Amino acid sequence: MSMEEIIEGVLVNTETRRDEVLRVFTPDFCRHLKRLHHKLNLRRIHLLATRKVRQRHFDQGKLPEYIGDDSIASRSDWSVREVPLDLRERRVEITGPVNDTKMVINMLSANERGVRADMAMLDFEDSMKPSWNNVISGYTNVIDACNLTINCQKVDDTGRVLKDYRLDPKDMAGIMVRVRGLHMNETNVVIEGRPASAGLLDLATCYFHTSQTLIERGKTPKYYVPKCEHFLEAEWWNDLFTKLENYHQHSIGTLRATFLIETLPAAFQMEEILFELRDHAAGLNVGRWDKIFSDIKVLKNHPRRISADRATINMDKFWMDNYAKRLVKICHARGAFAIGGMSSFTPGKDADVRQLQTKKVTEDKTREATLGHDGCWVSHPYFIDIARECFTKKNQLDVKLEDFTKYPKLIMDGTGPRTLQGLRTNIRVGIAYLRGWNNDIGCVSWDGLMEDLATLEISRAQTWQWLHHKIALDSGERVTKNLVECIFDEELERICNEVISTMSGKSDEQVLAVQREFVKASEDAKALFTSDTLCDFLTVSGDNDQEEKEEDDGFTENMTRSANAI
Repeated sequence: MSMEEIIEGVLVNTETRRDEVLRVFTPDFCRHLKRLHHKLNLRRIHLLATRKVRQRHFDQGKLPEYIGDDSIASRSDWSVREVPLDLRERRVEITGPVNDTKMVINMLSANERGVRADMAMLDFEDSMKPSWNNVISGYTNVIDACNLTINCQKVDDTGRVLKDYRLDPKDMAGIMVRVRGLHMNETNVVIEGRPASAGLLDLATCYFHTSQTLIERGKTPKYYVPKCEHFLEAEWWNDLFTKLENYHQHSIGTLRATFLIETLPAAFQMEEILFELRDHAAGLNVGRWDKIFSDIKVLKNHPRRISADRATINMDKFWMDNYAKRLVKICHARGAFAIGGMSSFTPGKDADVRQLQTKKVTEDKTREATLGHDGCWVSHPYFIDIARECFTKKNQLDVKLEDFTKYPKLIMDGTGPRTLQGLRTNIRVGIAYLRGWNNDIGCVSWDGLMEDLATLEISRAQTWQWLHHKIALDSGERVTKNLVECIFDEELERICNEVISTMSGKSDEQVLAVQREFVKASEDAKALFTSDTLCDFLTVSGDNDQEEKEEDDGFTENMTRSANAI
């Protein structure tokens, strides 16, 4: 890796795409970034150490719990700062990886039936593998999209332009950016010997290069923040928001953020989190897939809380239903928007499949609208108008759920089917996703669903949990390492046969190349799923991951001791 010092103490990887990197990492921006790092990074590491302490308590049998009804957030009369005009209609939001230029343009544009989403969430997180090449592409796409200059072309083998992709400034979705989580490091930007916080870097980069342009066009700089676990983490993010506004001499509340409530600890602290963000909050979001992963991860050592097949954990489960209702109740009581979850379907190849998918999406979004959500997510343009029809009002801030308790049961009960087919599905997803990951892709369309990092994490954590507890499946078979490895071999063989079928007409060399990719992915997934310990996340950085973990071990250990003493 070739690291170039932009200003004293700030090194940036310029080994490839140097011009684009230097377009983003100007001396002025690097000075700004260095100041933010000085003020916030040590506190971030302490917050991460505190996460480890909490998880150790959970591993020892403790359960997450409410702070109680005597917190300032709960007992005082407050509301979030008034939501800006361009954030008051969010019936449908579409999401996808920010590094794919064509996909960014399509997300911001109307679909083939002439209907567009209200918001497009350009994602640096679960749908994008955070390699440096992808991150730089993402920054470039955000800047160009905000400048209305983003474009790309589809060409044939002779170079002839078949289609020119551009934005229609008069009819485009609102731009939102999801930054990476608190836990993520960016090893390609090193500030005085330490990697940058990836989330801080994403937010600072996008705000520095686009906020003034957006404001001059009458638009709000809008962001999503993932993986929050505690109100003190929300306080950290809010301090970052204020520092960004102060640097640019923008008034407080110029920047608006929606936080995903997608961890089990955060589900117990929604009101406290929203309170910390009240000057910058646009709303909260039901991040259902990461929430399922968090449920499994937090309770992984609890023998009475073993998760059921992932396909059976839907919003009808009482703990998921309560979590969604709690979010609606708290958001609307405080003047914030409550955004529903993701529909992860990708349109099937034949009409019958698409009809069934449309029925399921309609049922899911109708349920969310009936609960009182103000909008929802979809992962493909095909479903935009289908989802939009379920939300008949611009928003539902008037839905207060007054008869619903603010403190419902949120812990899963550990009942439900645990089947051999469920195990196969997890393993199949693991192979498919890791094949994409190894090719620098963060989300893959597989078996009619969009599988991103969150769904991979569910499959990984659930398989690990079943194996760790050596559970008996409904068929009577006990989950052992030998069984898991056998299923990996069987599913790999099945996938390789499918490759032959789907690549009919391709050369033997092309078919073998793809099969080799799946073989490598299967080996990687098998090692990950059968590891002795369940790591918190698949990755904490896009590049040189193991080096970063080793480098931080001593420092993180000291911070963990400090957090444990509090």
